[in-house]
Amino acid sequence: MLERLKSAALLRADSQTIETISILGLGYVGLPAAALFALSGKRVLGVDTNPLTVEKISAGDCLIVEPHLPERVAAAVDSGRLTASGKPCPADAYIIAVPTPFHPGSHAPDISYVEAALRSIAPHIQPGGLIVLESTSPVGTTRHLVEMLRDLRPDLAMPEAGDDGDIDIAYSPERVIPGRTLIELVDNDRVIGGVTPRAAQRTADLYASFVKGELHLTDDRTAEMVKLSENTFRDVNIALANEMSLICKAQGVDVWEMIALANRHPRVKILEPGPGVGGHCISVDPWFLVAGNPDLANLIRTAREVNDGKMHRTLDWVRETIEATGAEKIACFGLTYKADIDDFRESPALDIVLELNRLYPGRVIVADPFADLFRMRDPRAEELTFAKADHALDACDLAVMLVGHTAFRGLPQPHVPTVDVIGFWR
Repeated sequence: MLERLKSAALLRADSQTIETISILGLGYVGLPAAALFALSGKRVLGVDTNPLTVEKISAGDCLIVEPHLPERVAAAVDSGRLTASGKPCPADAYIIAVPTPFHPGSHAPDISYVEAALRSIAPHIQPGGLIVLESTSPVGTTRHLVEMLRDLRPDLAMPEAGDDGDIDIAYSPERVIPGRTLIELVDNDRVIGGVTPRAAQRTADLYASFVKGELHLTDDRTAEMVKLSENTFRDVNIALANEMSLICKAQGVDVWEMIALANRHPRVKILEPGPGVGGHCISVDPWFLVAGNPDLANLIRTAREVNDGKMHRTLDWVRETIEATGAEKIACFGLTYKADIDDFRESPALDIVLELNRLYPGRVIVADPFADLFRMRDPRAEELTFAKADHALDACDLAVMLVGHTAFRGLPQPHVPTVDVIGFWR
């Protein structure tokens, strides 16, 4: 009897068509994916713990600045295929797209948001259900979810080696860049790692509803490592550029001219230095590899230390310039971690500005085209004095360029000393 029941469950899992999707986390990845799934014909419930996010999306609006995303969200909501809630409900498939930071005071990965998301959907999962983890995660996180669910739902047979079980679980990370998220979610190749081959195939079938890029099937641990390696590759190469900028300054060499000339070599492509590395991916994910392999990840650890250290070097340059010039008013241009996006997470520019404001209270002016969004999202905005970019430049004795927003392109060459770590005023 038990075997017949299990066979029936396997049949349901093999044959179930995915029509309803619950996406947990309506941030920079979850919301665009929700809109694309809905516009491809799926019925999508977006789940987020932030009541303001739920309220905005329910009204067909969003708080994320991303090309074409507002109109896609509005169209998906107007169609009735995208709704938002603070709590999950039964669905054919669940996609977890919540943050995975590291613990405060350390670089140990924090997967508590992923665990909380799984606990929230566990009561609703039925035989034949599909769970896809999209959050960038340490290797082994997907299997950890299997073990968690084994305890949370002992009535369900978990996928094992050689046995698909009652449900399917897979890992499929995003591979997008802010400013091109909707384009790259559709056009980029996607890696899909299943705990079992069936899970990988079902996940590929799901994403094929809107993905035009090639879908590469593998196992979950390999897919987790692929995602971490992609961001680590970028981090290591940025570290080279940042370290070369320090060496060039010590040697009295223009780093921007040096890079431009070095990149004339047909097999050399040095990236651009900056005040550090920010965002929720490149500045975080390499630490996951270091945490899991502390005796092996020596180059990766050093790259992270170089990039984190560049922020402190930039602060030193600003302080040295203030001491040398006697500057009273310091104008800082840029708060986001990258130009022309509204993402302040792990931003070295923001950390630099907050520290300068602490060191020189009442003397720092800040300009950023996304200042209003920062005021809305972060209580630390109350500590800062904001101004339009041209007004900040006119009022300052020292200009510090941290983020090259397009909105700053019309600024004239400063008539005051500068600390320009991105080569904006070359």
